[in-house]
Amino acid sequence: MSSTIQVRVEDELKAKSDTLFKELGTDTTTAIRIFLTQAVANNGFPFEIKKKTINPYVTLTEDDVLKKLEISRQHAAEGKVRDADDVICDMRQKYGI
Repeated sequence: MSSTIQVRVEDELKAKSDTLFKELGTDTTTAIRIFLTQAVANNGFPFEIKKKTINPYVTLTEDDVLKKLEISRQHAAEGKVRDADDVICDMRQKYGI
């Protein structure tokens, strides 16, 4: 058995969300179903979903790479690092995996 949920939203919000979810490969109804399923599974708000406007795969210039490496070296020197095994352990505990 299934139930119907009706929600009133402004026309502009519905149009924008319909467009966004279509760009993400789904529809608003499915997005709401995903949200509710994850909220129940996580016993609260499950996650933040947003459309990335920056392409993470843009090729970096050599200068950009060197700047990022220098920042990483500074962080390491300041102790602002975590062991990958610790990060993975924390993620497993947090997400139950």
